[in-house]
Amino acid sequence: MTLIVIYSIITVFHSCILLKIIPYDITWGGRLQNDQEMYVFETTSIAINLFLIWILLMKGDFVTYKFPVKVIHIILWIFVVVFALNTVGNLFAKTLLEKAFTLLTLGSALAIGFVLRRPLS
Repeated sequence: MTLIVIYSIITVFHSCILLKIIPYDITWGGRLQNDQEMYVFETTSIAINLFLIWILLMKGDFVTYKFPVKVIHIILWIFVVVFALNTVGNLFAKTLLEKAFTLLTLGSALAIGFVLRRPLS
């Protein structure tokens, strides 16, 4: 449940960027050049976060419609790899905020790895 809450908060954060409540120049390693790039990146990020939340809800048996357990595990392993790679990328970010997200992405990779240790349901 903790990961679901964390990724819900992250989704709200990206929604605030999309709505221009938070400036986009402090995200994405400071590499976004214009509003159009921001809309693409933030929409994609929100969609991915919502997908991860949905998969975690399936893994936790919080929803009735579920992918097969093996599919859920494959998807979660893909997220572990993506978060591990993102951790390395965040180390080389231009902004301090993005560098701070190194801990979040590393923690996410480890936490999802922990979720994967839960027996197949």
